[in-house]
Amino acid sequence: MKKIARTLVYCLIVLTLIAPCAASHGLAETTPRSVGLSQERLAEITALMQKHVDEKKLAGAVAAVARRGKVAYLESVGKQDIESNVDMSADTIFRIASMTKPITSVAVLILYDAGLIRLNDPVSKYVPEFDKPTVLRPGQTGKTTPAKRKITIKHLLTHTSGLTYHWDTQLGPFYKDAGITHGLVQDDSVLAEKMKKLARIPLLHHPGEKWTYGLSVDVLGRVVEVVSGKTLGEFFQERIFEPLAMKDTHFFITDDKMPRLAAVYAPKSEGGLEQLGSEPVVEGSLVYRADHPYVGQRRYFSGGGGLCSTVGDYLRFSEMLLNGGDLDGKRVLKRRTVRLMTRDHVGDLSENQGFGLGVSVTRNAKESGGLDCVGSFGWGGFWYTTFFVDPKKQMIGICMAQLHPDGGATLNSKFKNLVYKALRN
Repeated sequence: MKKIARTLVYCLIVLTLIAPCAASHGLAETTPRSVGLSQERLAEITALMQKHVDEKKLAGAVAAVARRGKVAYLESVGKQDIESNVDMSADTIFRIASMTKPITSVAVLILYDAGLIRLNDPVSKYVPEFDKPTVLRPGQTGKTTPAKRKITIKHLLTHTSGLTYHWDTQLGPFYKDAGITHGLVQDDSVLAEKMKKLARIPLLHHPGEKWTYGLSVDVLGRVVEVVSGKTLGEFFQERIFEPLAMKDTHFFITDDKMPRLAAVYAPKSEGGLEQLGSEPVVEGSLVYRADHPYVGQRRYFSGGGGLCSTVGDYLRFSEMLLNGGDLDGKRVLKRRTVRLMTRDHVGDLSENQGFGLGVSVTRNAKESGGLDCVGSFGWGGFWYTTFFVDPKKQMIGICMAQLHPDGGATLNSKFKNLVYKALRN
């Protein structure tokens, strides 16, 4: 009995030691005060999450704040699945949609660091069907004109290629008719096939002349496949997820991890939430489904929106960027490449925000919304996820839930402001 008791005590000690690392996936935990943050102010994030749950605007959420390489705040509130009565937790897996884009952009820049691609390379070098792009003529339905220039890798990284998304009233119907997908619905095809079809559809504007959010990063996913000779999923796993110990980031969720995948909800007109299942949701030319991470043949790797992840995994990815491309002695990108990625490249082409190579960039006080965050970068996702990294403040903020449309939810829009309010020094 004494031997059993000693064994139990030993196991409890081990669990106590590893629990913080498990929660934050290897980033050390600390108190808010030790890294210049106010615990009372951070508690306002928790209060806002709880308010959203109480008012049935969100089923639940997980939020984290890290500073100076340590996690100072990590809280989960509400339910991962209301109907099954599963609590939200730090290990809950979320559909991160467009937060896939920075990861795909890092994959491209890994190839750039290796000298295998150049930013000014035409995409047609890797996907020949893009060799002679055309552009819609303004005000002339179906009429096109040859593009003034070819689409380059940099155009794709900065969303200045002329590609758009399905919600665009002019090109959305073209994308839908061609069966082009976007990471929000499963496709039993492969990137190689769909990117060829996308190349035949006109652009919204000439490459390099405007910032337009769209399918550019899905095309980059195909470029990664061509250059590396691997599927995008394989490349991510070998060059990003394994080095960074991102153990729960996948395009498709395996059966053993399905119990940790959060349910997706939509607001009901009369108030409250309804869970989205396998039925397609149609919004004009945009069609999406909540079951995309686990149905179909699981071979369409959307670089623009297909991944699922956890707050802990995305913390590790963000910390790698904050550290200049390195984490725990594993270098993913060169330091100078991270600097290149996270500075503005679009200038006047975008009025409301700067944009780097795969991330938004806060350029000035006006864009900061009154926060001292010029130089910070980040992005968000369709299913109500968001993140930011502030190199100057050495700070990361991540907040994840599963909701679309957002209805009256304000957690994501207020999250960054609440984090900055917590700064003490």
